[in-house]
Parts: sequence; C-alpha cells; structure tokens
Amino acid sequence: MNLDDTDRAILEVLLEDARTSQRALARKVGIAQGTVLNRLRRLEDLGVIKGYSVMLDPSALGWSMTIMAGLRIVKGQMIDVQTQIAADPRVFAVYDVTGDWDSMVLARVKDRADLDDLTKTVFTLEGVARSYTHVVLNTVKEDGRTRPVPHED
Repeated sequence: MNLDDTDRAILEVLLEDARTSQRALARKVGIAQGTVLNRLRRLEDLGVIKGYSVMLDPSALGWSMTIMAGLRIVKGQMIDVQTQIAADPRVFAVYDVTGDWDSMVLARVKDRADLDDLTKTVFTLEGVARSYTHVVLNTVKEDGRTRPVPHED
C-alpha cells in the first residue's frame, strides 16, 4: 500500500479531529475538495481508515479504574476464551502476546466491587488457567490513535 504525503497529511488532520469537514480538510492540506473525497474513499477502501469515532473520558462515564490482566489459557481454548472475554462490556482490548502470558486484557471497572466481579467472573472463565491482574494507578499516556502516520521506505 502506498501512502503519499497528501494521504499522510489528511490522516494527521483526521487524527486531531475526525469531524473535520472535507472543505476544512482541503483547506488545511492545500488540495481540492474533490481530491479529499477521492482520497478518503481510497483510504477507506484500502482499510487504512476503518471508521470515525469519538474519544470519551472514561472517568466522566463512571469508569474509575483501568485494569490490565495477563492470562494463561488452556491449550486449544484460546480463541473461545478470548471471544468470551471480549464480549464483556468492561473489556476494551484483548491481545495475543508473547512471553509469560498467552493473552493480555485491558478493562475498565466502576469501583472495587466491579473489579471483584470482573476477576471472579471473566478472569476465571473455563479455560483460563491463571490470571495476574494489575490496577492502573495513574495514566501517563493513553491514545488509541496511531501516530505518526508511517512513511514508506
């Protein structure tokens, strides 16, 4: 996939504000509005842009704690267990990883009682051999946007 400087400039603007209009994108990038439309369609068709979203403040919504858990999963049950865990609305990321754990799970809970429920229901599903849970004390940086937009070499 070839991204040129114009594609990268469009993506950088959208990463700052996904609600930027095509007219404003054209002005900021210095191209015609029709070119913006064509570029956006191409980037969407290529799967570079998967959607447009809103960034929420978890604490404003009552999610007071962020949890990271390493899981060891019984051989042959990885996909099933991860699918079940991913279905929990408190879970916002599930990863296959290398190292001591088979999977890492990121979740948000409302309070200690909610954390207790998460650890006793989700992290003890059949197929989870062991879990190791960390409570995040302070978030230094959390930004799901990919930055900077990579250049092709």
